Amino acid sequence: MAFYECTFVMRSDLSRADVQKATDLFSKIVTDNEGTVVKTEYWGLRTLAYKINKMAKGHYTMLGLDCSPVALKELERQMSISEDVIRTMTVRMDKMDATPTVMMQQKSGDSYEAA
Repeated sequence: MAFYECTFVMRSDLSRADVQKATDLFSKIVTDNEGTVVKTEYWGLRTLAYKINKMAKGHYTMLGLDCSPVALKELERQMSISEDVIRTMTVRMDKMDATPTVMMQQKSGDSYEAA
């Protein structure tokens, strides 16, 4: 099994509950294919860098996965079928930390250190 970070953006007109329901569905796809979801992070409703399908905002969610390539391919297929998912990006990782990502740390601190 390999580690992956799968980040996806969902339509801005969805409620937080709808986003959670879709995230649970995507997590179930991974677990049904003998993978595990190491972590799930909801990054919030954020402004997109450019408009996608006339939408300027989207709900960002990241799944940390430990799964086979077959399970990942099925997850990506289901995401591409869903009309609620605007964009996806999956990156293979060497190791998976259970610690929060930088996006979650920024959300809690909201301060930047000068370099």
